[in-house]
Amino acid sequence: MEKHHRAWSGMATAALTGLLIATGLVQVAGAQNAPAEKKYKDGEFDIYSAAANDVQKGNFPQAVKDLDTWRQKYADTDFKTERQALYVMAYSGAGQFDKTVDAAAPMISAGVDNVFSDPKDGPGQAIRVLFATVTSIVRISNPSAEQLAIADKASHQLLDYNRKPAGVSDTDWNNARTQLQPPAKAALLYMAMLPGNQAMAKSPKDCPGAEAAYSKALGDYPDQTAISYNLGLALSCQRKNSEAVYEFERASVLDATLGGTQPDPGKIKTFADNAYTKVHGSDEGLAQLKDQARQAPLWPAGFHIKTATEIAEEKQKEFEQSNPQLSMWMKIKAALSDNDGAQYFETQLKGAGVPKLKGVLVDAKPACKPNTLMIAVPLPDAQGAPTAEVALKLDTALTGKPTLNEEVQWEGVPSAFTQSPFLLTMDTEKDKVEGVKTTPCAATPAHPAVKKK
Repeated sequence: MEKHHRAWSGMATAALTGLLIATGLVQVAGAQNAPAEKKYKDGEFDIYSAAANDVQKGNFPQAVKDLDTWRQKYADTDFKTERQALYVMAYSGAGQFDKTVDAAAPMISAGVDNVFSDPKDGPGQAIRVLFATVTSIVRISNPSAEQLAIADKASHQLLDYNRKPAGVSDTDWNNARTQLQPPAKAALLYMAMLPGNQAMAKSPKDCPGAEAAYSKALGDYPDQTAISYNLGLALSCQRKNSEAVYEFERASVLDATLGGTQPDPGKIKTFADNAYTKVHGSDEGLAQLKDQARQAPLWPAGFHIKTATEIAEEKQKEFEQSNPQLSMWMKIKAALSDNDGAQYFETQLKGAGVPKLKGVLVDAKPACKPNTLMIAVPLPDAQGAPTAEVALKLDTALTGKPTLNEEVQWEGVPSAFTQSPFLLTMDTEKDKVEGVKTTPCAATPAHPAVKKK
């Protein structure tokens, strides 16, 4: 986010400077316009004039040198305020942003309108000092507490500034004031986010510290989506995925440009939606989350997005409760089908009593009065004809011919197993098999007697 503030600041500086030139607000107070009560010392006029001309022409490094010379030769001067204002302009133009804020500090602390009281030139001087300060603070990676305090004052003074200079039309002044709002707000936002940005820039990242800092900033600026987005990143790095997605979606639905710092808002929207589906496993419920995120800057108490794993586990639990026998068989079959299936059978399943299972009778051996029933256990979504997976060895053969493709239930004890083809053999008593329907076996036709010749 810091680089976005810096890029924006550069564009804003150029645009505002052009506007203020048009309205006459950036004219540098030169040595020629000295108030009558102030007196030059011998040779001071020339160096003052040179520094002012360098600032006016944009030759800022040379202006800094001229101002240093002036201060060394004339430490005590009637023009300390003018010199200090020129320092602010020169440092800002030369990219020495720490020094810009430090140079502006005495004037901002005293109140720029008190320092620059002249009704004609004063407002322009005041605005330039304030503007240089707020556009410099966002370019300082690690400003001091004193610099932050000064920049905070400058931002609020610039935000509220309404002292129209003499000779400027109401239209021009209103246009100028409109241009003063964004840089002041950008500086305040930058400073609010700075503790979080610094925490995330540490190695390793201080994600909990960033979360706390961004949460506080969001309390002060609840509609600033850049804060929401960065808070989401701080939450994500702590694996607080539900809360992170909430903040990503809030940024997406309120202002996916993140305050004008993201040129392609579609990227933020796609990122937020993908973050949701990655957690939830689908976009089900996404529209409701978007509506919810619009309402408040932070997620409500107890907020949680069900993960794909949690949803699968819930479905599995529901399945087990509504299909206990099939669920138990699926677990047994999964263990037998595993690479260690044979070992599982020998050590855990063989000879152990298995609770009642349910399946479909697909074959009987022999077809009439069988002592072996072949059972399939089809899954709810199974396709094609069911295949026998269980062979029930009866202690007593049935008395008739069993009807196939009927549902049966049984209890038994596993006695043998083959993994390929899959078949579990279970020993059981005939009376422990339920649901078997039989019909009388057809009479075997008698063989005709052979006549002796």
